[in-house]
Order: sequence, then structure tokens, then C-alpha cells
Amino acid sequence: MSQSESRANVLALYPEDTREAAALLKQAVPLMVRHNIPPNPVHYALWYTYSKGQDPELNRHLDRVLRDFDYFPPESATKLFREYIIRDELEDVRAEQQQVISLVDGMERDVSRSVKGNLTFQNRLGQCMEMLEEPVDARLPDILSELQQSTRLMQSQQEHFLAQLQSAQSEIKSLRDKLERAQRAATMDGLTELLNRSAFTRLLEQALGNASRGVALVMLDIDHFKQFNDLYGHPLGDRVLQHVGQVLRGALPANGFAARYGGEEFCVVLEQCADLTAAKAYAEQLRLKVQALRIKARGTDTVLDTITASFGVAFAEPGDTLESLLTRADDGLYQAKRNGRNQVQAMEKNRHSSSEPLNAGS
Repeated sequence: MSQSESRANVLALYPEDTREAAALLKQAVPLMVRHNIPPNPVHYALWYTYSKGQDPELNRHLDRVLRDFDYFPPESATKLFREYIIRDELEDVRAEQQQVISLVDGMERDVSRSVKGNLTFQNRLGQCMEMLEEPVDARLPDILSELQQSTRLMQSQQEHFLAQLQSAQSEIKSLRDKLERAQRAATMDGLTELLNRSAFTRLLEQALGNASRGVALVMLDIDHFKQFNDLYGHPLGDRVLQHVGQVLRGALPANGFAARYGGEEFCVVLEQCADLTAAKAYAEQLRLKVQALRIKARGTDTVLDTITASFGVAFAEPGDTLESLLTRADDGLYQAKRNGRNQVQAMEKNRHSSSEPLNAGS
């Protein structure tokens, strides 16, 4: 994709005329001022898009960032800008890089095979010349000698080209490594080593496309997480997130995937899940595993605090969309919070809690 095409794609996100754009800015700027968000192009793009209201997932994520933090973290702004504003262009660039890598690798393989073929041909040509003790035609040795020389010249040229290709292999490997890191960064949360929100959303949409297999969503939020950061500092808060991520990875079934959805909120999707009851039982197992975690002072066995989480569970029913399933699980999560935290709430399609809290903690 050319630079002009990329610019055209980005501009296509904002088709508003001057009057419409001015009205959206009148909504976006007060929001930025209210939350002390610096007026830079990335923030303008995010909050302008927020004011348009055409991407509920972006609005939901921005709301959560503001709820979880007293300020708007620059790394969150950059991440959201990449995921929502220029994600298609980044995917195009990664695809083009992969094509270049594949092309050079293919050329290297083809030339290597050609060089080996030339060597084999020269060896057989030499054997033939040795076998011709009395040539039928007096000119045949000269013809064979000339053929051998031209073959050697061709081989020399091929070997030179192969050497150039091979000398570029370190650069190709570096590009491949960068591409793999970029792909990993595009799908993984660096702190918890779980899927990030963007990759999770794509996979959940795919799973819902085959919901006949039974798809359940478990959403959990660490209780009083802001208190951990305030009492013990952000490094320990990061350790809490990492430990919860380890619990989710260790308890993940074969037909499931887990993600850090945002801040201290996580999601697990269960495919080939029997029903809401089975999903709720799995969430209860997770709740107990999280509850068993202890926060210890670094370098000692002194227990500083315990960790608990609240859970919302939803099972995909006919007609469910990504947004409706997320909303139902989120409703269950906040019902668990309102009922005292450290518990599981499962939500039926009618969005009423399916049961009383399971083994609710204090």
C-alpha cells in the first residue's frame, strides 16, 4: 500500500464536513479539559472519535481508563491510537514486511538449488569427458570444454548472487525478529503475557461466529486494586496483575483463551462450553485460585495482603453480538461488586442474575 493510499484510508475515518467537525470538537475539547488531557494530535483523534460515538468499544475503553486512573496515561493513549485509529495501516505494513521476507527467502532457496544443480552438471560433464577416449567427432572435446567453461562462468555468477543474498540474511533475520516482536506486541499484553484487548475482541468475534459450539465469557475485576497501588506503590500493583495473569494461564482449558481487557480487568472465553452452569463453575474455580494468592514483601515471607476478584459470567445465546455478550458479563461483574465483591454472578439472556452469589466472600 502506498503512502497516499494509507493517508486516504485514515482520512476516510473522518468524512465530516466543517460544520460537523466543529460540533464534534465542541464536545471533545471540554472532555479533554475536564480530565486534564494534554491537547496533542493523538488525544484530539481519540476524543474526536469518542465524541462521534461510532465505536462503542473505544468509548468503553476510554471510560475505563479514566475510571481507573486519576490522569490519562500516555502509554494508554498511544496504544488506543494504534488499535483504533491506524490499526489497518499497521496490519498492512506488517503484511508487506512478511511478503518481502518470504520473497528473499524464496530467492535464496532457488539460487542455492541452481548452484547445486550446476555443480552436479559439471561433475557429470567431467565424467563424460574422461570416458571419451576416442571421440566420434574430433571437435567434440572442444565443444565439451567450452560447455564446461560456460557452465563454470554461470556457476560463478550464481555463487556471487547467492553470496549477496546470504550476506543479507542477518538483516532479513533482524527484520523477521522485529516483525515477530511487532506481531506479539499487537496481540499480547506485555505485563501479564495474556492477549491484549484488541486480539481478544477479534478472537471473541470469531468464536461467536461459531457459537453453536457453546461460547461462554468470564469477566473478572481485581477487588480494591487502586488500594494496592496507593498502599504499596505501582510496582507491587504490577506484580498483582502478573500473578493473576499466571493464574489465568495455568487454569486455561484447551478450548479457551484469556486476555487482560484493561487496567485490572481480565476476560476468559470458553469454547465448547456446555452451558451457563458449567461456565459459572469454572469461574468459581478461578475465584478460589485468585483468593489463594498472597501479596508478600519482596525478599521476605511477610504477607502484606490478600487478593480477591469479582466475576461476571455470560453464555452466548442466539442473537448475541460481541457487545451484548460483553455487556451481560459486565453487568454480572458489577452486580458481584455491589453485592460485596469476591463472588461470581452469572447473567441470563434477560440480563437478570441467574443465582445468588456463589460462596461470596466478605
